[in-house]
Amino acid sequence: MTVTSPPDTARATLPPLPHWETTPEDLKAAIREIKPALRARIAASGRTVEEVFAVVEARIAAAVAEIEAAKTRGEELWPVVDYADIEAGAVSAEQLAQLRRRGCLVVRGHFPREQALAWDAGIVDYVESNRFFEDYRGPGDDFFGSVGSKPEIYPIYWSPAQMEARQSDRMARVQGLLNALWRSESDGVQWFDPDRDSLYPDRIRRRPPGADSGGLGTHLDPGTLDLWMTEAYQKAFRHLFDGTVEAYDPWDAAHRTAGPQYPGSTMCSAFRTFQGWTALSDMANDQGVLHTVPIPEAMAYLMLRPLLADVPEDSMCGVTTNRVFPATREWHSLLLRAVTPIPDVQAGDSVWWHCDMIHGVDPVEDQQGWGNVMYVPAAPWCARNEAYAASVRDAFLTGSSPTDFPAEHYERDWGNRFSADRLNDTGRRGLGLA
Repeated sequence: MTVTSPPDTARATLPPLPHWETTPEDLKAAIREIKPALRARIAASGRTVEEVFAVVEARIAAAVAEIEAAKTRGEELWPVVDYADIEAGAVSAEQLAQLRRRGCLVVRGHFPREQALAWDAGIVDYVESNRFFEDYRGPGDDFFGSVGSKPEIYPIYWSPAQMEARQSDRMARVQGLLNALWRSESDGVQWFDPDRDSLYPDRIRRRPPGADSGGLGTHLDPGTLDLWMTEAYQKAFRHLFDGTVEAYDPWDAAHRTAGPQYPGSTMCSAFRTFQGWTALSDMANDQGVLHTVPIPEAMAYLMLRPLLADVPEDSMCGVTTNRVFPATREWHSLLLRAVTPIPDVQAGDSVWWHCDMIHGVDPVEDQQGWGNVMYVPAAPWCARNEAYAASVRDAFLTGSSPTDFPAEHYERDWGNRFSADRLNDTGRRGLGLA
């Protein structure tokens, strides 16, 4: 289908996004241009920024109050679904509604426990047989370097374990369920194929018993200044700036998949409906695990907050280029009241969260038990992901680090990495080979 655009109703012209290597002074100047343009666009609708933000703030405050009350009652906030129900098509309408409300999910028994533990052991054999620890050069990026353990995030992408999980039928079924929560078609445009994943390659985490880890602060991954500046995102978030904020839907994929994100401003070139990981060990929820703000609509708050008068005119509440999108108590204290950790998980369970959601990882001292995961998201086939798949294919065939990640290339000479002749139909489709 041909991608079409909505009418440009009362839409202000925005300045071009500066290059990510621009000076801090130039970046501040660009922000001082961005904000009046966005305010003018809202004003053209007959509403003020304060009026539009008040609508969003009231909605978010009600969601936060609901979450706080549920915590007080001792209720589990993360939806939990058994993989057997997904496979049987027995997930109830009530469960699906809860998934949409919370934007996150734990899949119990996504893979058999024995399979997950075997994958974990296989990863150890894979890295040790290739002298990874002797050759390890330290964190390849500052963000994951903040966790502090040596190493915690392994820049490994093409192990048999990772590829077997990515191309498995069990993974495809869960991804299909999650993709179906989104509106993938609108106005005659098919924005993505909910039944085909692009096999977005990511790393693994292994954190041993007794480890101290600094964790990761609360943040978002979908982009940074490009969320306000690029044409595709201006359209994706159109309801926030055209006077129809009540119509904003965090599950509407319209325009999110049409074009690339701005170079250097995000850690992910692909469109992910959900980020996710599969547990390779048992983990208690007080041992340095993932936590989220389980409110998908919070993105509207984050996008509009920099336009209020209490924010300096050259600031976007800490958002800048070539860094993740921060969520901080200085600007987002209401949202952070809802931070919620995952429940305890066992090896073989998987954990998922909406691509726009605030998330982080708690710090831990003297960790009890292993904390091992492989990162596998839901990244459905679409224009953006098809374009990125070309570089993924080359990285897979050569054993290179994918282009979204630091160019470390540990696996190029590893003879026991997953080979092309082991790809099944799902794997070939996900890499654009079929």
